[in-house]
Amino acid sequence: MKIMTEWGEKLDRNHPLQEYPRPQMERSSYLNLNGVWNYAITKTMDTPAAYDGEIVVPFSPECVLSGVEKVVMPDDVLHYEKTFEIPEGFIKDRVLLNFGAVDYKCEVYINGVFCGDHVGGYNPFSIDVTGKVTEGENSIIVKVTDPTDLGPQARGKQSLKHGGIWYTPSSGIWQTVWMESVPENYVQKIRFTPDVDNSEIVVKVIAPNQPKNGLITVKFADKVVAEQTYVVGQDTHIAISDAKLWSPEEPNLYDVVITLDDDEIKSYFGMRKFSVGKDKNGYDRLMLNNKPYFHNGLLDQGYWSDGMYTPASDEALAYDVKLAKEMGFNMLRKHIKVEPLRWYYHCDKLGVLVWQDMINGGGVYNGITKLLGGGKYNFFTIGVWPFIHVRLDDKKYGRFSRKDKAGRDEYYKDLEEMVDTLYNVPSLALWTIFNEGWGQFDSLKVYDFIKKLDPTRTVDPASGWHDQGGKDLLSIHRYWYPFRIKRNKKGQAVVNWVPGHVTEKLSRPVVLSEYGGYSYQEKGHVFSDKIFGYKVYGNKEELNGGLKKLFEGEVEAAMKNGLAAAVYTQLTDVESEINGLVTYDRKVVKIDRNMLKTINDRLVIEE
Repeated sequence: MKIMTEWGEKLDRNHPLQEYPRPQMERSSYLNLNGVWNYAITKTMDTPAAYDGEIVVPFSPECVLSGVEKVVMPDDVLHYEKTFEIPEGFIKDRVLLNFGAVDYKCEVYINGVFCGDHVGGYNPFSIDVTGKVTEGENSIIVKVTDPTDLGPQARGKQSLKHGGIWYTPSSGIWQTVWMESVPENYVQKIRFTPDVDNSEIVVKVIAPNQPKNGLITVKFADKVVAEQTYVVGQDTHIAISDAKLWSPEEPNLYDVVITLDDDEIKSYFGMRKFSVGKDKNGYDRLMLNNKPYFHNGLLDQGYWSDGMYTPASDEALAYDVKLAKEMGFNMLRKHIKVEPLRWYYHCDKLGVLVWQDMINGGGVYNGITKLLGGGKYNFFTIGVWPFIHVRLDDKKYGRFSRKDKAGRDEYYKDLEEMVDTLYNVPSLALWTIFNEGWGQFDSLKVYDFIKKLDPTRTVDPASGWHDQGGKDLLSIHRYWYPFRIKRNKKGQAVVNWVPGHVTEKLSRPVVLSEYGGYSYQEKGHVFSDKIFGYKVYGNKEELNGGLKKLFEGEVEAAMKNGLAAAVYTQLTDVESEINGLVTYDRKVVKIDRNMLKTINDRLVIEE
């Protein structure tokens, strides 16, 4: 069923998503290539003699906004072609062609010449096309293949047999395509590491020619607070006196200008610290800026009724973040998807913490059980043992559909790229490595790997089910029966698991990383007649009553006994899942947002 967002209804198909796509590394040189391209779907990599029609980039061909609405099959090749103009004076020494994301494998040709390729559907990449483009008319061809869920690669919830908690695929180009021109020696990458305890920001600038000196200027509220030279490739420690810390309540950001020869970059950072510690009662907590802080969030899958992976506008992208904030939540768990960088920018500016999931992969599957859509994962691994509190050893790769070594190696590559891409995001507080055992393997080894890449953030190695013990926290999912935390005589947290089953004493923070899933079908705003939800209500009044009882009776009570974080499922409906607080088209907010905000405002840990 075709349902549109208000932003999709007024889409300018010739000029979609024109905003600068890389807010923490902005140059004045910018040529946006989004808009109408030609496309064809064939069975070979040969360039087609004629194209099938037009496609609006950067929307996947499966979605309404692309103008195509065709599913790309695993044996298909998706061809893109566009003729574009490079204005006079645009080209400096080098020209870079940038893609926000292309799912999954792609080859890129400029003016008939092969320029580069890329593997992986969720991370940005650049191709140097110097000498391949000229001022005036040029052509670009992109060829894409995507096995979706018939390969071991990271694919999230995309499924050729979608239904339940698995969704329509999003193949091909799904984020902004753009060009920039740079000097011969230019800033390739910046890394900001805030050190709250020592009141300084550590900056590293990467460039082709090392060593080389440049200048960093830091501003707050348009006033220069620091200025320091740097050496390319080395850490530069810059003192930030009387630092204005970043938090959801006060999302303070410092503006930065970095120069290197003729290259100038605009950026920003936030001074904040994420850690684990104890509150005044001795309860294990997540800490923000050395103080206990309750992470109260929503599961956010980032799907759109008309654009699927891609929102129709930047305004739409910001809407979800603003809505969560208005309802009193201070965190969004970005579930099984990496967003365009502007989404994180909105979280930084508006003050919303981010929990970022790594994308799941592994063997063939479409679901967990018949209830959740059917599938080919080991049924007992995903559909039985977790519900009787049996945790399997994730070094047994076969049980988790992870026998393919190449797929495991690719997971590490994609994970490193994701961490590198999002490292500077001030609002990003926590990495989730695996979710509910989907393609899980060696989670404690992966934990060590990601901690070496980024020791500044908390890590959830196994969200929901197959916890392997130790590390930063214990992550629990709870849908079908109440969640309780009590305290034993030693003051340890004791969590109930299943009725009549043994409880577990905890010596690390416990987070309720998924719960709720309360559902209500808003007529005229649903994707499918086949609906899915964990607990379905007949009207909004019943839904609101159920939510009030859930938040007050379970979450608020558990927080007082040591619950460190909670993530309600979910922010929006997604396809046949109708458990969102707002409909899939974002036109109807199902809940009383004032009621929810009043409760959420009480979910604060007393110092």
